[in-house]
Amino acid sequence: MTMRPGLCSVTFRQLTAEEVITASAAAGLEAIEWGGDVHVPPGDTVRAAQVARATTDAGLAVCSYGSYFRPGVQDDLEPVLDSAAALGADRVRIWAGGVGSADASAEHWAFIVDRLRDAAEQAAGRGITLALEYHSGTLTDSAVAARRLLTEVPALSSYWQPNVGASDESALADYAALEDRVSAAHVFSWWPRAERLRLQERESLWRGFFTAASAAVAPPRDALLEFVLDGDPAILPAEAATLRGWIADAA
Repeated sequence: MTMRPGLCSVTFRQLTAEEVITASAAAGLEAIEWGGDVHVPPGDTVRAAQVARATTDAGLAVCSYGSYFRPGVQDDLEPVLDSAAALGADRVRIWAGGVGSADASAEHWAFIVDRLRDAAEQAAGRGITLALEYHSGTLTDSAVAARRLLTEVPALSSYWQPNVGASDESALADYAALEDRVSAAHVFSWWPRAERLRLQERESLWRGFFTAASAAVAPPRDALLEFVLDGDPAILPAEAATLRGWIADAA
């Protein structure tokens, strides 16, 4: 299976949803993950349906809904699922709480696991799957912690992205430890920490990722551009071309 090149709408929070769609189609992308913070607020199903129609009318797929559901922090899943359903999204990105794995007590782990099991069941009743953001400050801040959580809640999948400051080798080892449960990747180039670069400036990392992902038994479905240099829509066509080239070369 070849990964779909797409875009996280949060990359361009300053644009309207319609402008994001126009830019994505012009750049030759295939899918959009719509964010719940600006473009498609949770519970606003009218807006979600409008965005869904505009997306598909432009020949693009709605690949997922990027929510900010966090057990114990922002914990109301029903409006998130309502918007995802109105978008036609079969996957919702969620967050594994608001405490890093090194600081989490046994009680916190148990709470997050129980809440995520309930959430996954709630989503399944709507024909939607849940996927964990792979991110610092949560219980998916490392491959070891994420694997533990995915083992305890088998209904979940995970996103993957390189940890801030991680070397190519370290980041790719994290992916290898999770690859059978990764349903999407957030694709960006930051270095040495959170400084945004052009995508090609971490070419060895991303070529290594796409080579590994293409050989996986179940490759991620989507490779989603996120956080381009300076948040500049003008560079999206070139960044999208780089992404498409890496996917094609690894296929």
